[in-house]
Amino acid sequence: MPIRLKKLIGTILLVALVIIYALIASAIAVTRLAEYGATVHFLFFLFSGLLWVLPAMGIIKWLIIEPPPKR
Repeated sequence: MPIRLKKLIGTILLVALVIIYALIASAIAVTRLAEYGATVHFLFFLFSGLLWVLPAMGIIKWLIIEPPPKR
């Protein structure tokens, strides 16, 4: 796969991940945490704000893997 195409796909995946993850985390916060206090909201958003990094790291690792040399 050409490196330019790989970077384009990776960029689109990262942007989609952030948008979809933010929508899901916000929907969970609105539906499940409405009756809880500020401390629970803070902890939820702290945890969910750090959790998206794990799939993003996988995408970034895929982006930086060097293609095997052609023979």
